[in-house]
Amino acid sequence: MPYAIIARDKPGALDKRMEHRPAHIEYLKSKLDLIMAGGATTGGPDDSMDGSVLILDTEDRAVAEDFARNDPFALNGVFEAVIVTPWRKTIWDKALQG
Repeated sequence: MPYAIIARDKPGALDKRMEHRPAHIEYLKSKLDLIMAGGATTGGPDDSMDGSVLILDTEDRAVAEDFARNDPFALNGVFEAVIVTPWRKTIWDKALQG
């Protein structure tokens, strides 16, 4: 079962997020073999980025937790909270599968 990583930024962390975004993107590029989907959440002021959601293709919680822990956003204090949880794929690419 894949894992979801759901991260919420600390209040007011947009500048810090933007500062560390190049390193975050490079980190994601180095882990493309694990990433099924991902992107920023945009619930901040004026629809600015305020968190992240990633779906990882791994059956191993430790791999997902390591991925989340070593994200440059996590290492540099962007995130207020991070949830790593198993994720059951039900709808994917607009197809509902039983």
